[in-house]
Amino acid sequence: MSNLLYLIAYKPFNVLTQFSGEKPEETLQVLDYDFPKDVYPVGRLDKDSEGLLLLTNDKRLNHKLLDPKFKHEREYWAQVEKIPVQRALEQLNKGVKLKDGLTLPAKARILDTEPDLPPRDPPIRFRANIPTAWLSLTLTEGRNRQVRRMTAAVGFPTLRLIRWRMENLFLAEMQPGQVRVLTDIERTELLKRLKLK
Repeated sequence: MSNLLYLIAYKPFNVLTQFSGEKPEETLQVLDYDFPKDVYPVGRLDKDSEGLLLLTNDKRLNHKLLDPKFKHEREYWAQVEKIPVQRALEQLNKGVKLKDGLTLPAKARILDTEPDLPPRDPPIRFRANIPTAWLSLTLTEGRNRQVRRMTAAVGFPTLRLIRWRMENLFLAEMQPGQVRVLTDIERTELLKRLKLK
């Protein structure tokens, strides 16, 4: 058990959640860390999404977080086009009908202030005549491009998407491309939440 490694990374925009590919600058090789060969990302973030990525060589943890029957919380911050109306938030909270069926209820709310995040490179396309808002969406399932599909389905397309939290792990003060080892407290709490300790 002592050789198990638990890391979190801030995946930058325009980077694939993999270590190999034809363009190394578009893979996790851009992260400033010497990863052991047996450490892999748990789940994925799309190339055009940013944020918290958990990496480990703990196969039990990998299984718990990827098997849909073990629902775990992931909180996303989505910058959306226009200011969502109450009805849209209620739809997100109840579940949204997508092509692959009804989503599980989410916890959706508008963030009171724009989050203090590192700028995206390149920035989103700015249109002065269309306001934007930041939503917090907490999901317990992980369908392909789910947040983007949900916000679009209720009429507020996502412009920028960041995974802010996974269970008890937060991006906090991290910068794009940064990697760090989980603290003992974070690791213990995560394993406890997932009933692995």
